[in-house]
Amino acid sequence: MADLDAVFAELSSVMNPYTSTLDCKRNDPSQLYLDTFHIQANKKPLFFGAVQVKKSFVSFHLMPVYLKTELLIGLSDSLRQRMQGKSCFNFKQVDDSLFAELAALTRASYASYKEQGFV
Repeated sequence: MADLDAVFAELSSVMNPYTSTLDCKRNDPSQLYLDTFHIQANKKPLFFGAVQVKKSFVSFHLMPVYLKTELLIGLSDSLRQRMQGKSCFNFKQVDDSLFAELAALTRASYASYKEQGFV
């Protein structure tokens, strides 16, 4: 489990810069969950992202890439191979280069939400 703890810590550090401007629903050793304050037509807040420890991997969810797929243009094949579904990336070990790419994608995603008026 120590490896997953390290992966969670690193991925949380990618998401942590946004906890001050987004609605942090949960922040504990197994999950960091962020919503926006934007309320959708269904009366629920718009999801931004999360980092979650699962049984054998850590998931990094990033909803802006689901809503605006052009954010994924130029994504490396290595990071694309980590994708599960349309907005989730799974990791079993720390990968500094992929995490740096994910941090850049997260910055672009936040900027996209801001541009769309969600943040």
